[in-house]
Amino acid sequence: MTDTLAPAGIDTSDSPHYLRALTDMADRRTVVADAAIYTDKGIKLVEKGARIDSRLYDRLVQHKLREPIDRHLSIENPVDVPALLAAGQAMSEQEVLPSLLAEALGSAARLLAPLRSLPLPPSMACKLTVMRDQRPGLFQHSLQMMAVAVFLGIKSGLAERDCAHLAAAALLHDLGVLHMDPAWDDPDHKVVGVQRKHLVAHPITAMLMIRDTQVYPRAVDVAVLEHHERMDGSGYPRGLAGADISVLGRILLLAEVVAAFYEKYDDMPAQRLSLVLRLNHRKFPSALVAHILPLLQEEVARESALMPLGNDASRQIDLLAEAFECWDQLKTALPPETSVKALPGSAFVFLDARLLALQKALLEAGSHPRQQGELMAQLQGDAIGMAEVALVGREALWQLQSIVNASYRRWPQLADRATPADAAVADWCDWAVRKL
Repeated sequence: MTDTLAPAGIDTSDSPHYLRALTDMADRRTVVADAAIYTDKGIKLVEKGARIDSRLYDRLVQHKLREPIDRHLSIENPVDVPALLAAGQAMSEQEVLPSLLAEALGSAARLLAPLRSLPLPPSMACKLTVMRDQRPGLFQHSLQMMAVAVFLGIKSGLAERDCAHLAAAALLHDLGVLHMDPAWDDPDHKVVGVQRKHLVAHPITAMLMIRDTQVYPRAVDVAVLEHHERMDGSGYPRGLAGADISVLGRILLLAEVVAAFYEKYDDMPAQRLSLVLRLNHRKFPSALVAHILPLLQEEVARESALMPLGNDASRQIDLLAEAFECWDQLKTALPPETSVKALPGSAFVFLDARLLALQKALLEAGSHPRQQGELMAQLQGDAIGMAEVALVGREALWQLQSIVNASYRRWPQLADRATPADAAVADWCDWAVRKL
């Protein structure tokens, strides 16, 4: 029977990037071949008992191996369950997000308990060791995502065995990234072409590697496959929606976003994440988000440095209202015969659609300027609430600026105002440049 979860064309053999990372790691810690390593044509490349190091890279990379190399290695000081428990304990003491989760559950011990029954075959331990040594940021992300996922699993009432499976899925979800060029993680590096294909395919690669161990239940590899899906169907790799995403997959997709925000932003991660979860509520499972939002509000309340943000709230609301009104007036003033709506791909259609989408998101979050008048009156004297309104306004104004930038980048001829529609877009962009 054909497995629809495993599309053709995905290569799970050891990539040059993974072999480079593994052999470079072996220069700093002892890695030995427990068994001879062969090519797929039966040629012996490495003798049993041989020491692995970077001098072997050129020989290994020239051949396709019969089996993944990490099935045949023993490693000094590998990532094992005790090492994961120690790393998790340190993380819960030093990092904001895991500390917050542990406090909400009563102790770090409860948060980390599922790790004690975590299956970790040698090939998976090897991959995590390479990740820890060569890609520490990725390893830290996997640990933090594991903490969020287990927290959500416990809060959702999952059995301890299921939480152990969830911990495995979270820890292993980004194994596919080890086979990608490390340059993708550079914020100044734009992922395009084949690299973009590899990025989109990495959940599939990880799923196949996990399944190949024949150690984990199917729910684990399915959840790993789904960790970039979204409840509204806008995710990848399969564009699943709602109930088509597995229970563990829904937990992973939210845990991925929560962990990423705390890693990306040193400045106001709780408020930023709260805003994104509410503005994009169709993308995330509401029952799980309900376990996260109260924690974020508690964290916001602790950060008194955020309070001055509220001073900008009124100005930001007024600017948003003006931006939407300005565009409505420019559209109304267009000649009746202008058939701009029949021109897909035009600057006018792009701008109109983006502004409508932003207004819809704000309305659904209760943050549209039309809704803010009464709210502002209620929040007088509430510094935290005013800071929240200001952050919503800041994010919405940033989106307006991105619309302006995209319009000028995609249609550089707008300044010529060759048509009434182009003139309307150019006038709105000029207004936004002056005001924002």
